[in-house]
Amino acid sequence: MKAHAKKDQTEEQNVLSQEKFDELKAELEKLITVARKEIAEGLEYARSLGDLSENAEYQAARELQAATEERIRRLEHIIKSAVIVSEKKKGLAGFGSKVTIKKKTDKEQHSYTIVGSEEADMRNHKISHLSPLGQAMMGKKKGETFTFSTPSGRQEYTIIEIS
Repeated sequence: MKAHAKKDQTEEQNVLSQEKFDELKAELEKLITVARKEIAEGLEYARSLGDLSENAEYQAARELQAATEERIRRLEHIIKSAVIVSEKKKGLAGFGSKVTIKKKTDKEQHSYTIVGSEEADMRNHKISHLSPLGQAMMGKKKGETFTFSTPSGRQEYTIIEIS
C-alpha cells in the first residue's frame, strides 16, 4: 500500500478577492492580446536589423518575450486555481477583514487587511493569510490575545477591532 503525501490546500489554491481576480484576468487578457503582438512586432523589427548574434535590440526583445510568456503562464495558473472569497464571517478575523492589533509591549496600534498571498502588499497594510501574523490572526475575535513566532522571538498581540 502506497502512502500519498497530502498537499496543503492553500498551496494549490490562490485565495483572491473578486476585485483582484478581475484585475488578474484583465492583465492576462492584455498580455495575450496586446503585449504578445507588440513583442512580435519588436522581434520582427530587430530581425530586420541584421546579425542576430550581436543585435542588442533582438536580445532585449527575446528577454521581454520570455518574461511575458512566464507571466502569462503564472496568471493562467493563478486564475485556474483561484478561490474567490467574498463573504466575511461577522466578528471573526478572516479573508477581507481589516484587523487592528496592539502588541503587548507597545502602545501603538496597527491595522492590516487579511488577503490571499497574491494580494499581499505591506506598504498598503495588506498581509497574506499564509504569513505568520496572518495565520495567527485568522479566526480570532475582538479582544482575543494571540502569539506567534518571529525571528526576534515570540510576540503577543491583542485584537482591538475587526471590520
